[in-house]
Amino acid sequence: MPSPAAPLNTDLVGEIAAQALWIRRRSFQMVYEAQLGHPGGDFSATDVLATLYFGVLRHNPSQPRDPNRDRFVMSKGHCTGAFYSVLARAGFFPEADLASYMQPMSMLNGHPNRNYLPGVETNTGPLGHGLPVAVGIAIAGQMDKADFRTFVLTGDGELQEGSNWEAALTAAHRGLENLTLIVDRNRLQQGARTEETASLDPLDEKWRAFGWHVEVVDGHDHQQLLNVLSASPKGRGKPLCVIANTFKGKGVSFMHDNVAWHHGVPNAEQYEQAMRELV
Repeated sequence: MPSPAAPLNTDLVGEIAAQALWIRRRSFQMVYEAQLGHPGGDFSATDVLATLYFGVLRHNPSQPRDPNRDRFVMSKGHCTGAFYSVLARAGFFPEADLASYMQPMSMLNGHPNRNYLPGVETNTGPLGHGLPVAVGIAIAGQMDKADFRTFVLTGDGELQEGSNWEAALTAAHRGLENLTLIVDRNRLQQGARTEETASLDPLDEKWRAFGWHVEVVDGHDHQQLLNVLSASPKGRGKPLCVIANTFKGKGVSFMHDNVAWHHGVPNAEQYEQAMRELV
């Protein structure tokens, strides 16, 4: 079985790219061994996660509840392969524990659970819950005059849940400049394209109409992600929505932009092919 290891580069963008490659390889190995998971969404979100954890977030794995930490909410909680891989790689728990993914009684179950796993801010899985929780966290920070930032990653199909738009109204009303929403805009959801299910476009204009500052980026370009996510929010006066245009299954030819890999499981031949392509 090919090793998921990848060499690290010395510059920040190069390091983020190397970490993203490692996360894709390790998360796909986890899905293959468990015969469960959502690798398509794992791969569309990987570059965002790698940029956050290795270039943006203020976090302390030795003290996961450090009050000065930045908060990150993984609203698209079904994409645990990538999320657990980045948490382990960042040092929140041993990388060896990833081998227990989806096993009975494992802390690495199908949806992240803050009671089991360090680095998880809130339980997620039911779609549409992450942004409302993140808004509450950001409001608490605003009230305490704390300087931590709150980030939340949602899927684009998840935005069909009305709870997100209620949260969006509240965030804009309160001027939560300490809040950043990242939309994994891969245009696929379970079974179909988002625009066939319930059209979201023009998504950027909708967020602006709700009172948010909006940036649209290539969600696989680490430099673009780093630039927009690391920029200081001070003085902006409104929350930030980053629409990250991505592809489900990014990096593997047979998975690329393929709705069948929303929650597909590779056979041995597909696994070996993916590992050959992920270099």
